[in-house]
Amino acid sequence: MYEKILVPTDGSETSEAAVAHAIDLAEKYEAGLHALYVVDTDSMSLTLGGEQLDRIEQGRFGEMEEVRERAERATGYVADRAAERGLETVEHISAGRPHSQIADYVDDNGIDLVVMGSHGRTGVRRALLGSVTERTLRSVRVPVLVIDED
Repeated sequence: MYEKILVPTDGSETSEAAVAHAIDLAEKYEAGLHALYVVDTDSMSLTLGGEQLDRIEQGRFGEMEEVRERAERATGYVADRAAERGLETVEHISAGRPHSQIADYVDDNGIDLVVMGSHGRTGVRRALLGSVTERTLRSVRVPVLVIDED
């Protein structure tokens, strides 16, 4: 049923719950597993200068060592958990608007299923911060399994 499963991760506990589901499904369907970390350039643009932001969007983190380490830790978590079950993982880091990067990755890599966490924000927090999960649901044309943090 599924040949390639994508788990977008930000390294949070909610993402880790989604990872567990993605790994179970990858094992059950003998599917390839992909881990994607997106550096959210929209939120970073508030604190970074234009030149720094351009380098990040091009995948050149330079002095942004913290960002690279956080991204590698998040995708590495997926790969490590999958390896415990004998599964290989494709790890990828990109930069941009998370829902757009997820949709592009789905299209470019023939992904059949996206498994992602939802932080469950509501009200003003959701209006101000938006919802990557909601935007992803609207942006992709494959099934999306949403794992709530509760």
